[in-house]
Amino acid sequence: MKRMRRTKILATLGPASEQDEVVERLFEAGADIFRINMSHSSHDILRTRVSQLRAMEAKFGRPIGILADLQGPKLRVGIFKDGAVTLANGQRFILDSNPEPGDESRVQLPHPEILEPLEVGHTIIIDDGKLKLRVVEETRTHAVTIVEVGGKISNKKGVSLPDTMIPVSAMTAKDRADLDAALEIGVDWIALSFVQRPEDVAEVRKMARGRALVMAKIEKPQAVARLEEIMEISDAVMVARGDLGVEMPLEKVPGIQKRITRLGRRLGKPVVVATQMLESMIVSPVPTRAEVSDVGTAVFEGADAVMLSAESAAGQFPVQAVATMNRIAEEIEADQNYAVIIAGQRGEPEHTGADAIAAAARQIAETIDLKAIVAWTLSGSTALRIARERPLTPILVLTAKAQTARRLTLVWGVHPVIGEDIRDVTEMAERGAEAALREGFAIPGQRVILVAGVPFGTPGATNMIRIAFVNADAKG
Repeated sequence: MKRMRRTKILATLGPASEQDEVVERLFEAGADIFRINMSHSSHDILRTRVSQLRAMEAKFGRPIGILADLQGPKLRVGIFKDGAVTLANGQRFILDSNPEPGDESRVQLPHPEILEPLEVGHTIIIDDGKLKLRVVEETRTHAVTIVEVGGKISNKKGVSLPDTMIPVSAMTAKDRADLDAALEIGVDWIALSFVQRPEDVAEVRKMARGRALVMAKIEKPQAVARLEEIMEISDAVMVARGDLGVEMPLEKVPGIQKRITRLGRRLGKPVVVATQMLESMIVSPVPTRAEVSDVGTAVFEGADAVMLSAESAAGQFPVQAVATMNRIAEEIEADQNYAVIIAGQRGEPEHTGADAIAAAARQIAETIDLKAIVAWTLSGSTALRIARERPLTPILVLTAKAQTARRLTLVWGVHPVIGEDIRDVTEMAERGAEAALREGFAIPGQRVILVAGVPFGTPGATNMIRIAFVNADAKG
């Protein structure tokens, strides 16, 4: 199951991919890590999915990552007497705390945490951008607005507040229960929705206690404003372009995506680009040319992973969608411009011994055409540092911890393998060369570069490089 590309594919599971056979075909087609959307999954479904993926992992002999995506707060208007009304441009419309059914003049906003921080001039977006209101008067119990973009509004439509810092946690009671269940079941990554501030991520990290890594979804202007702080405390980030494009002008999203991708690389944090990447493949066996270019742009930028949502969860062509994304990534990475663009984004290594070793390993491997960078890691930090360098040489990561291997399925260029820990330098060379041969990265007579930390088994102690020959008997 050696992939012929560096960019990873994150596929969402859902009704279209319930059967074992379909999930296996998704993996064979190119999916590296799977997302379970807790907005549509009970704990029983989560447990079934994780068992399904762990069984498939054993069958294929390859680590498979699992990400549980928390729903986050869902802000919605109340209900209307007749189910819906139509708002005209320029009319006044009131959002208040009155639980009575609404009409053409008002409706309940059953969230006091929204009404209190609203200020005159703030924008309120309803139903994913279909309606836009501007606040002209406000109190603790109601907000008078002017309709700037009118249209039909019906019961329980979603509300977005791009200008308002909402004083609520990103975690609802449902999210806390879902997080507890996901950690108990043993997922590898937790995706956190509705992030506004670094404290939101810190709260989840404290609850997770290292049992899973935390991915912050960047989908609100407030998160963009504090992007570097949020990325510093997160283990990874997702460019959640759907909600981001609702709360911010659409034309700003490409620049934000590029900024997040480059910042992620500088910080050594994986970045996932998500939402509507191959949207037309929900109902079509082929994507649009624009969608192909969109995926290609993310790959050219060096994103760690590209994600499929409804395409693989509820679409008519889930396997074709993964296979298409796989082909696009392979083709882009083979393009003559790819290596130039990736190298052009490379920054100076951090001023640590481990980062200097990672940078040196890339340079040595590329200078003398070594066939693989073989890294031993316990925590995964060595792999992240090497991936940050975006080497043209394949990265083969060996770890004694299955949990670490599964987490690394998200990381650019990393081919993780689970094995026993090493005891000395000789064993490191022998088993590293053996793995390179067995996994198809090198043939007898070729050389690989080995990266590890001494003393062995010490997290974060990357401090050694060695070059080894791959012999026919698979000894280094």
